[in-house]
Amino acid sequence: MTADQPLPDDLRAAFEAYERAILANDLDALEAAFEPGDRTLRGDGAGLLVGHDAISAFRGSRGGVSARIIERVEYRPLADGVALIVAVSRFAAGGAGLQTQVWELIDGRWLITAAHVTPRSVAFDRSIWRTVGDPLYQGAWDGPLAGLTVAVKDLFAIKGYRIGAGNPAYLASARAETTSAPAVGDLLRGGASLRGIARTDEFAYSIAGDNAHYGTPPNAAVPGALPGGSSSGPASAVALGQADVALATDTAGSVRVPASYQGLWGLRTTHDLVPRQGLLPLAQSFDTIGWLTRDGATLQAVADWCLSYDGSDSTASVFGASGDDLPWRFRVPVEALAAADPATRAAFEGMLAASGLPVEEIALGDLDDYLVPFRTVQGAEAWRNNGDWLRAHPGSTGPAVAERFRTAAAVTAADEAAARAALAPLREALHAHVRDAVLLLPTVPGPAPSRAATGAQVDAVRQNTLRLTTPAAVGGLPALSVPVLTVATDRGDAPVGVSLVSRAGTDIALVRLGRALHARITETESV
Repeated sequence: MTADQPLPDDLRAAFEAYERAILANDLDALEAAFEPGDRTLRGDGAGLLVGHDAISAFRGSRGGVSARIIERVEYRPLADGVALIVAVSRFAAGGAGLQTQVWELIDGRWLITAAHVTPRSVAFDRSIWRTVGDPLYQGAWDGPLAGLTVAVKDLFAIKGYRIGAGNPAYLASARAETTSAPAVGDLLRGGASLRGIARTDEFAYSIAGDNAHYGTPPNAAVPGALPGGSSSGPASAVALGQADVALATDTAGSVRVPASYQGLWGLRTTHDLVPRQGLLPLAQSFDTIGWLTRDGATLQAVADWCLSYDGSDSTASVFGASGDDLPWRFRVPVEALAAADPATRAAFEGMLAASGLPVEEIALGDLDDYLVPFRTVQGAEAWRNNGDWLRAHPGSTGPAVAERFRTAAAVTAADEAAARAALAPLREALHAHVRDAVLLLPTVPGPAPSRAATGAQVDAVRQNTLRLTTPAAVGGLPALSVPVLTVATDRGDAPVGVSLVSRAGTDIALVRLGRALHARITETESV
């Protein structure tokens, strides 16, 4: 270790103790090294954390740091009892990084009050990507989507590649695909290129965004928070600017939840509007294809192409109503507002009041009446689709997904039949609600939970989230999450989406309506 100026002995000791704690992942020692209170800062390429508690929560979910040595230290005194340290880390596995820290002498102890970490360069983040290219597949050189890059959820067939389903054992057992899924081909014909295959929660049977095998993709909007799943990898890729479009799926909210958590636009299309050939199914009664983008204009371009006669040769039989504008009339389910966190509900109601939207409150009924039979049918189909493979590969899934499949395996034919019968009138009621209006509700109960949340906490969020997302799935209706709400959290301001749900087949018009709503709210906020 060298330095332009020698460190004071007590500061050197504090710095070296911190480095030992980092390598040992000694959380107690790391917490003690940072100044307590709400002014401490810690930043990296994923964003800024403010406050000791937010930094501790992030650190608890991060895990240890790879083996390294401190190759060089630069020290500059800034004032009495205030010092700047910039250290170069050399990693045993190759590469170097930087630590930039402000230390202050507080009550006789040197404590970190601000830190910025520049990690070593990596080829790609394997928690986000399974494989990437530049491009992986070149699209048509001309077309309305020319220049756009796509992150494809690892459930779609891509010629020459295996489907991995977020599980290494499944990937190893799969065969390379001989043709690409139609949903992939539509984007390529429009001029978009495939950037790569992005991670999914195992078998798409989750909405948190974590993966026991490959890690949890970062949330680009809220450092230290879950990204939302099961389309976590492609959503994070888009939010981080590594792709322009995510090709994803939504069974119970897997497009809408990551869109809400990361401040993206996310469209769940009408059930059966986009062909599902070449898609590894979870539950065919609810599975549908969707896209995520950073802005409404890009999503409009994708929807216009992929859902039009020219863009897709498979949607013409049901396409039509999307050419007409939807009514500027909104219905807000009171049960959805009750299911939202208080801060989210306040933000949603404030948005309604400020924008002056024509809103009518309606009752959908107990949201568990949708969720419980939905999960029964979903579980029955998920087990039919994957049970044989799971029996042949015991212990191959993470604990949370394994527990869901154990529950799914216990669903009887009578259970499934009763659940389907319970869903039928609910579906009809939903179709009646959107016949001449659009449902408007918070996409999820609140901001993305912390990655440090316990299993029980994540399960509780999952339950509350599904109460909001399953009605659209039960109805087979298109649903669009628009990033218009901001809610304060202990990790800073966080996005929460607002969902618009319209009648079947109006997907293109729904995106147009969402863009108009976004413009209306943005203009109101700027006044």
